[in-house]
Amino acid sequence: MSYQRVVVKLGTSVLTSGSNKLDKAHMVELARQMSALVRSGVEVVLCTSGAIAAGREHLQYPELPDDMPNKQLLAAVGQSQLILAWSEVFSIYGLHVGQLLLTGADLHDLERYMNAGDTINVLLENNIIPIINENDAVATSEIKVGDNDNLSARAALLCEADLLVLLTDQKGLFDADPRSNPNAKLITTVATIDDNLRQLAGGAVSGLGTGGMATKLEAADIAKRAGVEVVIASGHHPEVLTKIAKKEAIGTHFSAIKNPLSYRKQWILVGPATEGRFKLDDGACHAVVETGSSLLPKGIVSVEGEFERGAIVLLTDQSGNEIAKGLSRYCSRALKLIAGKHSNQIEELIGYDYGASIVHRNDMVLLDCEQFKGSKHAS
Repeated sequence: MSYQRVVVKLGTSVLTSGSNKLDKAHMVELARQMSALVRSGVEVVLCTSGAIAAGREHLQYPELPDDMPNKQLLAAVGQSQLILAWSEVFSIYGLHVGQLLLTGADLHDLERYMNAGDTINVLLENNIIPIINENDAVATSEIKVGDNDNLSARAALLCEADLLVLLTDQKGLFDADPRSNPNAKLITTVATIDDNLRQLAGGAVSGLGTGGMATKLEAADIAKRAGVEVVIASGHHPEVLTKIAKKEAIGTHFSAIKNPLSYRKQWILVGPATEGRFKLDDGACHAVVETGSSLLPKGIVSVEGEFERGAIVLLTDQSGNEIAKGLSRYCSRALKLIAGKHSNQIEELIGYDYGASIVHRNDMVLLDCEQFKGSKHAS
């Protein structure tokens, strides 16, 4: 089966070809390949970096302090230049583009999250290329997604894509750092992202971008949980998008899980920031991970944070290892009174009862946890 909807993420290092300005010729080449996919019936969403680099180039490389206001200045100037460049190169192939500038706040609220998905879908229905970037000109540290690798994974979830392509200045993920080890070998396929694989990931080396291989692994983990295949490959490999779309062995391929998360659980995984943390006893950890049970108050050892009912919380074991993420049915004030108690004591202790479950299994996403392997991680 061929791919029907593809999200393509282009890093700054790909768009500049390692220089200090946009490589317009290479942008034309990438647009040509994406346009060919569209003509073949594949819907394409583009997640592009490069606004700050474009702003710096347009202002002729001013000497500015390396602080947030000046980065936002460059992003504000560069975003218009970047979308203009993409509009021009896609027009060569008879395609229009539409811009979506997002922040973490757009993903934290379920209604805004769904609206963003609707916008992407209606653009695709009208044969318009959605071009997504983070709104760096207004985003603060509290509402930033942080890097376009993770933003592209969220875009893949928003539009229910079946493939996410992360193009970078590396050929893919290697078993050692290829910059320092000439014997490093390309990892061609990945079924499971574990701690050993994460240790292989390095940081950004171009000095122009915010993402390295570590953020690409984070993005791949998010996407594959939602049933999206992922490929990390070199943005300068000849016909890279054409070959990936034909399922040729290019770069590193991450297979999607067979039982992907529901749309609601996808939002829990990638949407709001966590506001609290529950430490669980061993029995509760095993019940949550091994049998897919809801979390009951009896299994909670401690509650951290101040939050209201409906907040996203992390569930950890007693060593602090994260095992799940979910919606709390009780506020922190109530939980500090009922933690460790039986469910039939809830109303007696706090004066009301929203049910026996503190985090219901339908509102919970399991995370990778090495000591609880054998679990139903795809739930």
